[in-house]
Amino acid sequence: MAKAKPLLLLVVLVALLAAGAVKISVEPAPKEAAFTIRNVDEQIVLYTIYRGRYDKIGPAIGKLFALAGQKAIRPAGPVAHAYLNNPKLVSSEHWLTEIRIPVAKDALKHAGALGQFTDVKVVAAMQVAVATKPPGQADPAPIYQKLYRWIAAQGCVITDAPSEIFLSNAMTGDYAKMKTEILVPVEKLPEPEP
Repeated sequence: MAKAKPLLLLVVLVALLAAGAVKISVEPAPKEAAFTIRNVDEQIVLYTIYRGRYDKIGPAIGKLFALAGQKAIRPAGPVAHAYLNNPKLVSSEHWLTEIRIPVAKDALKHAGALGQFTDVKVVAAMQVAVATKPPGQADPAPIYQKLYRWIAAQGCVITDAPSEIFLSNAMTGDYAKMKTEILVPVEKLPEPEP
């Protein structure tokens, strides 16, 4: 008779689920972005300037990889985007993004010879505040707002434009599914003198 109670509870639960009275969600709730400060080493990048909507950037990334293949430039890390203007202040057709592909040091021999808006350069080492975008997050604006407040609370100031490293395929077009890190260059404010 003791075994009948769990079976009865299971039957009642199934009936409630079927009737729509109880819903079970198997989708994990979005997590909060995690923040940290870390040092980023100097990096050599193949880059191009892209103008337009972020969700249409895939073909420009493909062209940059094709150029790398044509010039025998070896990629050495995930694609990153440096955001060169504020999307709240500029219309989407004028958004500027520097698409960056980390490359091997020997790519520097191509510097200055790849075109007007495409080149190879050295990105200096820097300290950055990092936000890891949680899965399912489609709009990064709330992450930036919280990250900027967090940076100030750490006693730091922002020293350059933000960038984003795409740890999963940056050409899929579905930002919510992409795993990314948002990086904001920072510098610690000096302690006030007594």
